Amino acid sequence: MTSVSDHPPADGETRPRHPWHRFVALGDSFTEGIGDPDPMVPGGHRGWADRVADELGRDAPDFSYANLAIRGRLYKQILEEQLEPALALDADLISIFAGGNDVIRRGDPDEIASAMDDAVGKLAADGATVILWTGPDVGDTAVFNLIRGRVAIYNENIRAVARRHGAAVVDLWSMRALTHSVMWAEDRLHFSPAGHQAIAVEVLDTLGVPHELDRFTLHDDEGEERTRREVRHEDIQWARQYLGPWVVRRIRGISSGDGIAPKRPQPSPVFGQAMPPGSSAADPVRAAADAAGTAVDTVRAAAAEAFGAGKADEERGGQSPQGGQASKDDQTPAEPRDQ
Repeated sequence: MTSVSDHPPADGETRPRHPWHRFVALGDSFTEGIGDPDPMVPGGHRGWADRVADELGRDAPDFSYANLAIRGRLYKQILEEQLEPALALDADLISIFAGGNDVIRRGDPDEIASAMDDAVGKLAADGATVILWTGPDVGDTAVFNLIRGRVAIYNENIRAVARRHGAAVVDLWSMRALTHSVMWAEDRLHFSPAGHQAIAVEVLDTLGVPHELDRFTLHDDEGEERTRREVRHEDIQWARQYLGPWVVRRIRGISSGDGIAPKRPQPSPVFGQAMPPGSSAADPVRAAADAAGTAVDTVRAAAAEAFGAGKADEERGGQSPQGGQASKDDQTPAEPRDQ
């Protein structure tokens, strides 16, 4: 695995915080950032990957980031839809987390590992640093605790794949902070903003990158014990609001990712808070539309200004700027631009 220490500075140079120039993230809702809503970033969700990219690009002007992850994707879909586009982006830092949704659906961890082994081999073939993941310990979570053993097998397989290809492993299973409810969104399936922040810290620590991200600290009121009655009531409410609808979608073959496109399909710089969805400079169609809209606004503003001048002349003597009687058309203001 490539790390910061693998690139010592030359004489008189300042050591860079990291050696990477392009980060590409593959996966499902976990990597897309679901559970960490932010209307000011592409896709409306921030997540651990955006946070890591923010930090890696903070003092690296040539750093760029793409995120190909789509919520609800199974491992075969991730490999079929995202692997080749990721390879084409020529990244030197790549994260892939695939198989979580399959494990929840009683997927075979050995089958997943075999496919991941082939995929990681391709991603690492040209020297890129590859980030792999273990699943979190769900032993204290209602319903999901039933798959704890399968998650453990998946994790051991992933560690074997990582050893074979020299990949880094972000070990969510060992992050005891993730066992606290504050780290999870209300649906108990996705991480909360605090959870994504803690995971971003773990990624940077695993890569050996110095950073300024705040670490999670459990406050006393967040660790208070709840009565069995309270826990049971919360579990029932959760089952009604989230588990039931999730099961219905599975039965109907509906995915939360249906119709969703990657939020950052092309590498681009990350300047702290990213631009709103659809406004990326990497989207030439949108950029052209914005430019055209700006030109139309300029013309309309000029027309409005001319109309205002004509109106003033009319009030003074009923004459248009050209000296004739103001026509009916001259008195009609430009139509407002569609919002």
